[in-house]
Amino acid sequence: MPTGPKPKRPRDPNQLAKSIVAIATGEAEDKKPLASARKGGLKGAKARMKALSPEQRSEIARAAASARWKKSD
Repeated sequence: MPTGPKPKRPRDPNQLAKSIVAIATGEAEDKKPLASARKGGLKGAKARMKALSPEQRSEIARAAASARWKKSD
């Protein structure tokens, strides 16, 4: 039995039946994210931090904070 998150189930009964048969027979595709993509995502923030100057990082943080605290009219 495969471990990890369950795939989304279709709402249409015919498609659901087909997906159940595919899982039972082992024909279903594994839609897990690639391990290399996960590693790249973890390294991205550090690489971006090295590439930006402290002033640029401060400006980005200021814009993000104002967007978070912006009041809806």
